[in-house]
Amino acid sequence: MGAKSMAAIKEVKPVKETRRVGAHSHIRGLGLDENGHAKFVADGMVGQTEAREAAGIVVQMIREGKMAGRGVLIVGPSGTGKTAIAVGIAKELGEDTPFVAMSGSEIYSSELKKTEVLMQALRKSIGVRFRERRTVYEGAVKQLRIAYVKHPFNPYVKVPREAEIVLETTDDSLKLRVGEEIAVQLLQLRVRRGDVIWIDAETGEVHKVGRLCSESRYDISAYRCVEKPSGSVKKDKEIVHMLTLHDLDVAYAAQRAAVASFLGMPITREIPSDVRQRVDEEVKKLVNEGRAELVPGVLFIDDAHMLDIEAFSFLTRAMESELAPILVLATNRGMTKIRGTDIEAPHGIPLDLLDRLLIIRTRPYTAEEIREILKIRADEEEIPLSDDALEELTRLGVERSLRYAVQLMEPARILAEREGRTKVTVEDVKKAAKYFVDLRESVQYIQQYEEKLLK
Repeated sequence: MGAKSMAAIKEVKPVKETRRVGAHSHIRGLGLDENGHAKFVADGMVGQTEAREAAGIVVQMIREGKMAGRGVLIVGPSGTGKTAIAVGIAKELGEDTPFVAMSGSEIYSSELKKTEVLMQALRKSIGVRFRERRTVYEGAVKQLRIAYVKHPFNPYVKVPREAEIVLETTDDSLKLRVGEEIAVQLLQLRVRRGDVIWIDAETGEVHKVGRLCSESRYDISAYRCVEKPSGSVKKDKEIVHMLTLHDLDVAYAAQRAAVASFLGMPITREIPSDVRQRVDEEVKKLVNEGRAELVPGVLFIDDAHMLDIEAFSFLTRAMESELAPILVLATNRGMTKIRGTDIEAPHGIPLDLLDRLLIIRTRPYTAEEIREILKIRADEEEIPLSDDALEELTRLGVERSLRYAVQLMEPARILAEREGRTKVTVEDVKKAAKYFVDLRESVQYIQQYEEKLLK
């Protein structure tokens, strides 16, 4: 009797979820109450009450359409939350509000002119919300059956031919028989019983909205939990599309580039001004007809002192145009030269542009504020800190800098993990601080070994 073969069993190791945590991924808004007063800790923001309340007033001015021709300048020392306030302004304006963040040094490209880089950033910061009414079939999937046939060129492969699907709302139920194109989309979107979808009656395009809350047994689904739609399955639905002016520029420019390539004409990476003019005319026409609306977003330029006199002149003119986003600049410089000139000016910005800016000040954080920020960052990055470790990080944040304290958390977590601990202790923080020094200790090291270092 032959040896009995063992069942093939393989252990699957759990896959660790990779999650990119940004420096400001915890920001949800400005953290203001209904009267515009800043809460001490709210929406991921801590402290800086005066600056946040000022930003709240700016948000209200934007909503009321009173920010035309103006901008915002956020001034303060490094690590005082200037970028966080800019992100908070964008979050307060709405989820679909375009937010473009760039550094002043990004305009110096070898392939594009400075004005072209700025113009593209400005156009990316202005959204166009298109609205159209379409006849759709919308509901929760009650039944789904897909019919397969043999592939015409490969008899061992089956391809979908058609599908029968039953859509259900709280008031209606309808059985549909759809063709091959829609059946393929249903497979690609992995539509199954309990999913809420809608199908465009004219184009056959399938959209997966989410999954019925009653069908979601676990909170690990990639799709959001939604309620069952009401009304008829077949209905007229308002469809909203969000694009930026830059998206439309690129689409129009691509059409022209295809023709130019066919005729053997040279293709440039810059978008011609007449293309943008045509896009503006089309958008204005759609806005006047009520089929679209403009959504002014936020263009945030950090290290604004890195811009030169030409860039400042361009921004001053752009702020006065009809289609302009909300310009938010940030800098940590005092009196310094305007780049490209020998003229000194506050923050390195020309006075004619400064006159058009609302200036918001940020101040260094207190020990209590630093402690709360570290708690939020530890929670966001899933780093368990002991009370002593938190106090040590707070002390380092006060004596050295907040950024230094935040940067030490991950090395301290790795050191704790190596020692078999699940929580970061004060010893881990102190050890991490020995391995990774701050700016002050780095300068002392340079001075100590000045003669041995290359000059």
